[in-house]
Amino acid sequence: MAELASSSGGGDEQPQMDQELPTAATSGDFTSDSSTGGGHEHLQMDQRLLTAAASGDSTSMKEMASQDPSILLGTIPAGNICLHISSIHGHQAFCTDVVELEESLLAALNLEGETPLLTAVTSGHVSLASVLLQCYRAPGLSESILEQDIRGCNALHHAIRNGHRELALKLIEAKPALSTHVNIWSESPMYIAALRDFLDVSEKLLEIPDSAHTGPCGYNTLRAAVRNGNPVLAKRIMETRPWLAREADNDGHTPLSAAVCYDQIGVLRVLLEHDCSLGYELPRDGSPLLSEAAIGGHIDAAKELPNHCPDAPNRATKGLCWTSLHTAVWYDQVEFAEFIMRTSQLRKLVNMQDMDGRTTLHENIFYCIILLSSIMQTNSS
Repeated sequence: MAELASSSGGGDEQPQMDQELPTAATSGDFTSDSSTGGGHEHLQMDQRLLTAAASGDSTSMKEMASQDPSILLGTIPAGNICLHISSIHGHQAFCTDVVELEESLLAALNLEGETPLLTAVTSGHVSLASVLLQCYRAPGLSESILEQDIRGCNALHHAIRNGHRELALKLIEAKPALSTHVNIWSESPMYIAALRDFLDVSEKLLEIPDSAHTGPCGYNTLRAAVRNGNPVLAKRIMETRPWLAREADNDGHTPLSAAVCYDQIGVLRVLLEHDCSLGYELPRDGSPLLSEAAIGGHIDAAKELPNHCPDAPNRATKGLCWTSLHTAVWYDQVEFAEFIMRTSQLRKLVNMQDMDGRTTLHENIFYCIILLSSIMQTNSS
């Protein structure tokens, strides 16, 4: 039940333009048939403007624009305009100056599907992204905040994934609809926030009624909270979206069964305190939660279950219908088997048979000795 590597960030971020490209590119001409969005023509970027954007030279840019305003609309082969280039390098003054001259540049898209705002965020220029965000409040531009790149990520996805909490909160305030988007891996901003343990961002997203909460492989934001062992966030999710506790992933596992498998006792307790009936549900494979605990030898999780579900299932409903004791023996979890024998309400498992009529003692003579020893110790006490 390992989480996908893509869910933890890093490897899926948008590639940044090589810092040396603008300088090297000035030695030749550009031809481009890429679309920059925003209704711009397919113009070739002037080499002088490219150099100015890469170096943050607003003075040169203004001089060129005064002679020919359309020069600002030119692109390079990657579809970037001068505002993209200056955003890559974090030149805040150049960006604000060029936006004052041609604010429609804010809506331009490169071949990665990035607006200049997205480029600033993915390049790690948080203060610049905050300034650009204010520029998008101009009439007719606010919807461009919602643009998603070719992988379906919007500015909020990238801000959270890259750890920019304050920027994420500003984006949520500016455009709550950012919270409804999922990328090509089905990751929602809320799911990524839960993975990053960003409680404040997660709470803001939970306040938005139609915000998405999905993750890859059928996971959801509660599953992410379970993975991180965050009982505070888990409680908040259970208070606002309790149905997520019953949503199974693509393998049929629920957040509760994940809490058992990861031995996250705090989260397990929160889920069962909110709804003890969760402890009676069986995953798709028919294996009860106690058996899930037995596989990993998670005795603390096994102790927590009876506190909320005294008669929780302890036998599988599919396959050989093994008991939790059968499972402990099979996975060589000696201490867990001893725990079962020392627990009065579970001791009956020693004589329970599987579909082939075999008890645990039939399976392994070594365990027979151990379990009989446990019985003798329990009786003597």
